[in-house]
Amino acid sequence: MKNMEQLELDSHRDAIIADMRKLFEKYRAIFDWDIPEVNQKAADKLILAAMHGALGHITVQ
Repeated sequence: MKNMEQLELDSHRDAIIADMRKLFEKYRAIFDWDIPEVNQKAADKLILAAMHGALGHITVQ
């Protein structure tokens, strides 16, 4: 049986994914504005790596 915290997280999972996608698209647009001939695949990898790195800086106390 799942604990209450897991059940709560499960009920918000789609919203979390949507929020992360919006954040990704925000930075994708910035790359497009700043670099007219952007290599989208390379930019996407850099953005996702930065997002993963940023998550590593968030800690629970």
